[in-house]
Formats: sequence, structure tokens, C-alpha cells
Amino acid sequence: MIRSPTKSSDGQANNQSSGELLPSGAQSELSNETSTQSSSWSTQAAESKNEKETQQSSNQQKGYNWKLCNVTAGPDYIPCLDNLQAIRSLRSTKHYEHRERHCPEEPPTCLVQLPEGYKRPIEWPTSREKIWYHNVPHTQLAQYKGHQNWVKVTGEFLTFPGGGTQFQHGALHYIDFLNESVPDIAWGKQTRVILDVGCGVASFGGYLFDRDVLAMSFAPKDEHEAQIQFALERGIPAISAVMGTKRLPFPGRVFDAVHCARCRVPWHIEGGKLLLELNRVLRPGGFFVWSATPVYQKLDEDVEIWQAMNELTKAMCWELVSVNKDALNGVGVATYRKPTSNDCYEKRSKQEPPLCKASDDPNAAWNLPLQACMHKVPVDSLERGSQWPEQWPARLDKTPYWMLSSQVGVYGKPAPEDFTADYEHWKAGGLQFISKWNWIKLVICEKRHGHEICLWRELNVWVMNVVTVDSPDTLPIIYERGLFGIYHDWCESFNTYPRSYDLLHADHLFSKVKKEVWSHNLNALFVLLEVQLDKPHCFSIIMRSNFAMFCGSYRCNLVAVFAEVDRILRPEGKLIVRDKIEIINELENMARSMHWEVSMTYSKDKEGLLCVQKSTWRPKESETITYAIA
Repeated sequence: MIRSPTKSSDGQANNQSSGELLPSGAQSELSNETSTQSSSWSTQAAESKNEKETQQSSNQQKGYNWKLCNVTAGPDYIPCLDNLQAIRSLRSTKHYEHRERHCPEEPPTCLVQLPEGYKRPIEWPTSREKIWYHNVPHTQLAQYKGHQNWVKVTGEFLTFPGGGTQFQHGALHYIDFLNESVPDIAWGKQTRVILDVGCGVASFGGYLFDRDVLAMSFAPKDEHEAQIQFALERGIPAISAVMGTKRLPFPGRVFDAVHCARCRVPWHIEGGKLLLELNRVLRPGGFFVWSATPVYQKLDEDVEIWQAMNELTKAMCWELVSVNKDALNGVGVATYRKPTSNDCYEKRSKQEPPLCKASDDPNAAWNLPLQACMHKVPVDSLERGSQWPEQWPARLDKTPYWMLSSQVGVYGKPAPEDFTADYEHWKAGGLQFISKWNWIKLVICEKRHGHEICLWRELNVWVMNVVTVDSPDTLPIIYERGLFGIYHDWCESFNTYPRSYDLLHADHLFSKVKKEVWSHNLNALFVLLEVQLDKPHCFSIIMRSNFAMFCGSYRCNLVAVFAEVDRILRPEGKLIVRDKIEIINELENMARSMHWEVSMTYSKDKEGLLCVQKSTWRPKESETITYAIA
């Protein structure tokens, strides 16, 4: 364990007798700085100085008045999905608008309660088969889907037989059946990163780990009670999301395959708008694997849907590669392939679905409405999507072919050099820094190229790389490497249940958030100015849109973001922050006010590193969040 820090005379924090390795050469720097502290006896000056700092820290902590969130969702609270007031005011729910994000104007600063009887989650890989019942105390899904082998209640555990609606006899058999039906899928080599739509408890994605495949699984927070929460507690990647009226939060042309097993999504309606969204995120030459009743049942409704899907996929120029039936599970699977050229698009007699306008950016995905159109396939050899990546694992270390020397990278160097430098930077220290925490399975990382300490396949972890919407868009690079991630605005809650992640790593995220607080004060300025004008609304539109480019959203504040970190981090989970010294100090005070253990602080040249561990402490007082009360 990394020990608690003391501070040197120059104000820099030093780690006493730590055997841990720090990234970026910090370990050697730290050793040099601590080498003079060999005396067994402390001085009165040091003791008095430490006590003053302790008292000051204690006084600062009194400024944080944490309260429990009093909400209908209780321990399962997701602020942007449980805004019941906004949901009640929706004009329509026919496109699943009630399952989409409806974030409150002011993000909550209260803390989510723990379920009664909560225990430290079972470690991977045992967690794939069973979890503690009291950690996710929901039985409705077990009762509703028990005969389909999703989940069962077994004493103090919830157990997962490895089956699903379409693979009741085990996910591994089903996975191998898919590969036998279409050998070009080549799990873990040609196909590395997939999207699993309507994933249930994500057994499909969980067992794809055995084939060296990463699955981004998602399903709505709906009547299938806690399905995504089950997946996350098991240690399987998943998010709560829905295909409704907006684009999915992923770039275009990044998934090697998309899978949908009896997800009951009406792909064929409204011009195929939802299937066209999958077309946007699917890599040219990638597969759409559709395992659903219209493929193999002959009921009138199923036959009608199958005919409609045939017409739609042909119009989209998708090739029907295979239709096979699995004798063991008694289900059929249709596999389609997206084209790798624009020839078919140009030869269509009827331009339906239409091609998207040239100005429509397929990578733009944050809060954008769905478009019932298709983007052209890239044909320039240096354009992303024109070539298939190297087979896994070679693609992990290879600089993407479309990163050109004429482009400037995140760190100011030519893009290929920037990529290589970042790779070597993390390879040198990051892997060793985290390798001793063998209990970690679920990790969330903030931005860059995906080189961060927690990405390495040697560690048997999966990482949700989060690229903030106002940061350089490096998410396509991450996918090209055979890793995955998502776009997000940290001024809002993440689409995940409480207690989802073992580790959060934030590289200068909080200083970016801190800048946002200033724009909150700008809002007061706008109000004052508007009351002096005859047409304040016009002024507001003009001024706010211009200032938004520089200031971002005024909703964001550091306390709310730290409360969100507490929400999604598991008890005993760790938060690692690299940031400016003043940010590190503020976060340390917040962590101590929540009774978290400060494992390490380190600083040099106005930059700092903080490692803290979340406790099980919860405040006694509560705060009622009115918009989240049924």
C-alpha cells in the first residue's frame, strides 16, 4: 500500500518509504527528494507545521456539507436518467424519449446511499458467474427471465449460467457458432471491438473476453430491471443507453461488428433510421449480426419484419453473407456486411435511404438528432475507414495509417510522433504503477490516445476511455487500436449505475472543470444586462452563443463533479488524479471530508499526483432532489 504523504520544506509532497512505482519518472524524482529524510526523530518545527496544516485542512473540510440524496431511485440513482420531472413533461415517448438523457440544470452535489448489506464485489473472473445479492438486490429479472438462463437467485448470490434468450445453452457455444457460420468474423483477430445492442445482462460480452474481443454493451434503464447494473457488478463493460431520437455517443466507422440478439428494436420503421445509425458507427467491411425471431420463425409478424429488413438492407447495400440456424439453441442468425466502396450506392435506381449531405460529419455524436441517411464510404487511402486495421494484437501498438506528419497532435508534435511519444510515456511507468492492484477489473480513464496506465491488456482489465466533448477528439484513435470509449460532458452524470468502477484515472480533468465554474458567474452578468434591455431574449441568444465557445456550460462545478466521482466509484475503489497543485489540494480536502483514505500525494513544478481510496462513509443528513421524486 502507498503510505500517506508528508511535506517537504519547499511545500512539495513526498511519499515516505513507498515501494510503488510512479509514472513519468516520478519514482526516481521522489526517491531523490526523500533521501535526506533518514532521521528517526522529527523536529518540533516539522511537528508544529504539520499540526497547523492538519488544523487548516480540518477547517477547510467543514466547508463541505455532504448529504445523502433522497430520491425515488435510492441506491440506483442516475441523475440524467432519473429526472422524473423532465420525463413527466415529455410530449411523446413513442421514440423512447423517456429513456434518453434528461440532465438537471444543476447537477446534484449529494451522495448516493449504499444498498443495505453491501459487500465488496466478488473478484473477476468469479464475478462473471455470481455476485452478491445485496449489492444489486433485484429479483424481477430473475423471475421474468429465469427460464431463459439470464440470472437466478441462489442463496445470498445472484448467479449467471452464461445463457441468454438466444443462447440458453451457454454464450461460448453461441459465440463459436457465429464464427463457424462466418469465418471472416475471426474473433479476437479481425474482429476485436464490437457493439452489443440490447445486451441484457451482457453475458455475450462477458464471454467474448475469452476470445480476445471487447464488447461495448448497452441497454435502456427500463422494465428489464437492473440489467446493466448486473453486468457492471459482474465486471463486464456496459452502459445504460437507448436508441431513441439521438445519435449514439461514438464516432463514425469504429466498430468492427454490431450484434443484436432478440433486442426487439424495430430496425425497419421510419426509413430505417435506427439501422442507419448502426451503419454510421460500423466500420466499412464490418458485420451486423442479427439473431432474432424474424430470422427463423414463420409467424406472420416475423415474416413481415424479415421481408422489410431484406428490402432495407439491400437498399443500404449491405450484403447478406449468411443465414444459419443453431441446432442446439434452436435459433437462427442472419449476418450482413457493410460495403467497402461506394459503387453500390451510385448504382441504386432509387436513392432511398438517401446519402447524407457532404457537410454531415459522421463523427459528430454529442446530443445530435438521428438522420435517416448514409454516409459515403471513405475511398482515399489516407482517410480513416478506407482500410481495415491490423489484426489484433498488432493494431494496439501500431500508429494509425491516417495520422499524418502534417497534422499536429495533442501534445504539439507531428501526429505520428505525438502518438509514439505518448505510447512510450505510459509504457515506461504506467503499467508498473497499477500492476499491483490485481483486484481491479473496471476502470474509467479520461482522454488522450488510450495509452493511459490502465489500458494494458497484460493487466486483465477493461477500460472505458472517456473523451470529453471539449477535448481533442482522440476517440477514433482509441478504437483503431482495438480499445473502446465514449464521449461525455463531465458537467453531467455518466450513463452508469452507482458503484460501477474500481478505479478512476483523471488526467487534468478537474482543472478543465474548474474553468467552467467561472462561466456560472457569467450567467448572473447576463441576467443583470438583460433586465436593462427591451429585448433581453435576443441579447441572450447572441451573447450566450458567443461566450459558449470560450466558457462552456455554466452548469459545471467542481463539487458536483466530485460527487459524481463518488457515485460511480465503488467503495474501496481508487481515484488517481494528475493535475495542478491547487486542484490537487482542493480535491484532497474534498476526499478527506468524505472520510476517504489519502494514499499518496506528490507534487513538482506546480503539477501534482493524488491517489485516494473511497470509504463506505455516508452522511447522516439527507437532501430531497424534487425532480427525482416519483
